[in-house]
Amino acid sequence: MEEILNLVGNFGFPIAVSAYLLVRIERKLNELSTSIMELAKVIAVLEVKGES
Repeated sequence: MEEILNLVGNFGFPIAVSAYLLVRIERKLNELSTSIMELAKVIAVLEVKGES
């Protein structure tokens, strides 16, 4: 039992930090995807205007 508690103590913090960072990165990636899709729409509109 003492070994299990020692393992949780040693690896619990790095796991918690990793999970926190993954959640933050996921949110940023979603924002980045949205921005890229909006940029693609704007570029498509500009290309259509340029062809006229």
